Amino acid sequence: MVDGNSWWRAPNVPARQWIPGYERQRLSRDLVAGAIVTALVIPQALGYAVIAGVPVQVGLYAIPVALLAYTLLGSSPQVSVGPVSTVSVVSGSIVAVQAGGDPERAVALTVALAILSGVVLLVAGLLRTGWVAEFLSKPIVSGFVFGLSVVIIVGEVPTLIGVERVDGPVVVRAWSALTSVPELHLTTTLLGVASLAVLFLGNALARQVPWGLLLVVGSLVVSGALSLSERGVVVVGDVPRGLPVPGLPAITWSDVTMLIVPAMGLALVGLAETLSAARLFAAQGGYRIDTDQEFVATGAANIASGLFGGLGVAGSLSKTAAVARAGGTSQVVSITAAALSLAVLFLFAPSLSALPRTVLSAVVIHAVWGLMDVGALRRYARIRRNDLVAAVAALLGVLLFGTLAGLLIAVGLSLLGLVYRTSRVKVEEMGRISGEKAAWGSVERHPERTTIDGLLILRLTAGLFWVNAAKVEDEIIAIVDGRPGTRALVLDLEATDQLDTTSTDMLHHLIARLRRRQVDLYLVRVMFQARVVLKRSGLRDELGDDHLWRTISQGVKRAKKDHDLGGDVRPYSEVEGADAEERVAVDLDQVGRGQDRH
Repeated sequence: MVDGNSWWRAPNVPARQWIPGYERQRLSRDLVAGAIVTALVIPQALGYAVIAGVPVQVGLYAIPVALLAYTLLGSSPQVSVGPVSTVSVVSGSIVAVQAGGDPERAVALTVALAILSGVVLLVAGLLRTGWVAEFLSKPIVSGFVFGLSVVIIVGEVPTLIGVERVDGPVVVRAWSALTSVPELHLTTTLLGVASLAVLFLGNALARQVPWGLLLVVGSLVVSGALSLSERGVVVVGDVPRGLPVPGLPAITWSDVTMLIVPAMGLALVGLAETLSAARLFAAQGGYRIDTDQEFVATGAANIASGLFGGLGVAGSLSKTAAVARAGGTSQVVSITAAALSLAVLFLFAPSLSALPRTVLSAVVIHAVWGLMDVGALRRYARIRRNDLVAAVAALLGVLLFGTLAGLLIAVGLSLLGLVYRTSRVKVEEMGRISGEKAAWGSVERHPERTTIDGLLILRLTAGLFWVNAAKVEDEIIAIVDGRPGTRALVLDLEATDQLDTTSTDMLHHLIARLRRRQVDLYLVRVMFQARVVLKRSGLRDELGDDHLWRTISQGVKRAKKDHDLGGDVRPYSEVEGADAEERVAVDLDQVGRGQDRH
């Protein structure tokens, strides 16, 4: 249960609601959908482990436990979780910087990242901070992922053609791969190119066919029959059978402190993909999801994956789409996929040792190719140039400064963009709209609207808060000074749902500056939470109850009466059925807004 007024939510297990009401006639479709998801997730997990820079079994370990954790705690009946490209790319780039080429340390750091990002998500969900998921804007995420995809593809080309990989900036690696083409291994290259053709052409012809699984199985058969490892083709190597014993990774406390910030970024990136899938199919299916519960479920899935030696996970848009296409309607799909993936781990995992690495490189390139969304960049350019600038900045941040720095740049750009947009407040003068009762609007675009001599009516186009408070004060004073003879100012604060200490201090200062100019201030359309802060800061007492009104018309009438500008009005505190204290608690959201239109 969640208390609507609480900052904390008690742990919830949605499975307790859907399991008792499960309809048996849906079982056959859910079982088929679960088999299809398994066919998708196994080869993807192998490729995503390569992206993350760890042995392939680390990707496989993540599948069953993550699916079961989300099954118990997820609010969506269709979302399928597991290793995904974005999380694997971010995880691998973070680990590559810190592991120093040590495979065991790479695994330990990857597992630790999964657990830490899971803890971040779990705590955030329990604290009901689902709004944090919106901090990474879509253009910035698109640019960030685009850059990561370029880095990954450049990194996989040497393995695809059988030449030595080099470390360094992406430009250096791209040049090294290009100059190494004359030294390519012919058999490896032919197999890699053929694998790319199967994946790209196969998906273009029949998307419902599990081409990745067919490619892996076919490659294993060819590798064994032709003894490719003896012909110089690099293979995966030993893959242990079954799941490891659950435990914590062998890392130090300094490793934990170093990974905290990257884990937060990883959590945000993974959650963005989970919520994208959950919201899309909730809209199509006519049901609702709980954002805070998705934090909890995705966090638990990551913790479970890490404890069993797996990499970070998230809700997968492609696998969730496969669930929907197959007619899957419940988390029985995920339970089925978990059981089948466990069977693969216990029965067939050692058989993967002969899989050529060039085939996995092809799987990786195919997986991330679609993430380089040129169409999205064109759309941003068409709709809003600033969105394109943000996307390109995030993309270049990854390519020029590295993935971890690029992630921080992306988060910083999101926060900077948010602050910038909310700080771009404008103070507009309003006048009465001719022919309509009690309707007011901007006079800048409609100079024909009626204004009142001696009375200014102003509104803010954005919420008033600590960033823009000083700018708003200066603009208001400039407008007043530009209108000699002004005796009263009606300020519309409808755009401000909350106030802070800085903004209330500014209002105190504004009142003093206006009074020195013999101008009286009236506040109208002040939202409930803002009125609470007005009272606590002493502003309500300084203004007086007759200077705080629910509508523009009421404020105007009172100002005209107080300053002999004509008109009459009953004081706000004399509203029938409400005394002076009770009226401050009136929620303006309940007041009809038709009488004061913009």
